[in-house]
Amino acid sequence: MKTTKVGIIGCGMISDTYFKAAQKFNILEVIACSDIIPERSKAKHDLYGVANVTNEKLLANKDIEIVLNLTPPQVHSKIALDTLNAGKHAYSEKPFGVDEADAAKVMALAKKKKLRVGCAPDTFLGGGHQTARKVIDDGWIGKPLSGTAIVMGRGPESWPHAPFFYDYGGGPMLDLGPYYMTALVVTARGFDFRTMGPEVAPQYKDKYVPFGKYPVNVTTHLTGVVEFQCGALITVITSFDCYRHGHHPIEIYGSEGSLQVPDPNGFDGPVRIFRKGFKDRDWKDIPLTHVYTDNSRSIGAADMAYALRSGRKHRVNGELANHVLEIMLSFDKSSKAGARVELKTACERPAPLPLGLNEGELPE
Repeated sequence: MKTTKVGIIGCGMISDTYFKAAQKFNILEVIACSDIIPERSKAKHDLYGVANVTNEKLLANKDIEIVLNLTPPQVHSKIALDTLNAGKHAYSEKPFGVDEADAAKVMALAKKKKLRVGCAPDTFLGGGHQTARKVIDDGWIGKPLSGTAIVMGRGPESWPHAPFFYDYGGGPMLDLGPYYMTALVVTARGFDFRTMGPEVAPQYKDKYVPFGKYPVNVTTHLTGVVEFQCGALITVITSFDCYRHGHHPIEIYGSEGSLQVPDPNGFDGPVRIFRKGFKDRDWKDIPLTHVYTDNSRSIGAADMAYALRSGRKHRVNGELANHVLEIMLSFDKSSKAGARVELKTACERPAPLPLGLNEGELPE
């Protein structure tokens, strides 16, 4: 099977993960990169040997089939539209966008041009979550009835690009929410300003914003309940206003037992189960059933490339990402209205990965 030529727009922190992970999948070949700050794309050219070009030249390159969009969230929809208008398939870092109307335009244009769109996260294809899915699909905990999805922390003040997470398109929901598939009833903002942490290395000070206080423009504590079509109710909390908590990232409670699901911002385990009848009343570790347990970001783009060749539906697709975006944006919407929000979008459950794959392999 011939390789699929890929271009990367946006050469910030996350891009190294994509440049390196793409080397794992023989079907992907990154041949060009660009960034609004030329020094960044030049650095990736020096490091990985790919062409350093402008966005315009990258989109005009007839050899490129898929564009990886690693830009800030505020321009995800714009870059996706530019990519589709250039006749190329679009794959974005999460979130799919920051505005439902803009995201809908991306979906409509992709349908009109018969092109594919995809969006991270693709961590659900990792060994940990594929194992958890198989446990549920095989009925080990019976019918899922309820659960919790909790991601809480004090926020990223110690990171040099911390202000990014407190501006429009960031916050715990749009940054971490895509991993947790969430929706909200009650929201809050713990602080009007944040202060860049003293742990930030001196060379980063004043590089992103003047060192010191910066405004908080997003909701930083969101909590609510997601009702799934199967009837399960999942309680969700995402927060940057908590110093420490003791909850497992995701737990699913079924009619026959309970399941602890690993952190969805990763690919590995552990996966733990408790079933009625366990005599010692303790969780049991489950060996992982699938191979991808290290940092395999770009596996979603590789799956898209295989799907282009075979004609099947790719797993990390735009319908899924667009549905997740509506769920996340509904948290604040529901809080402001003081009422339940009925979702307008829907998506099919992505097909599981088959057992027996080796590193670098994906189904055709």
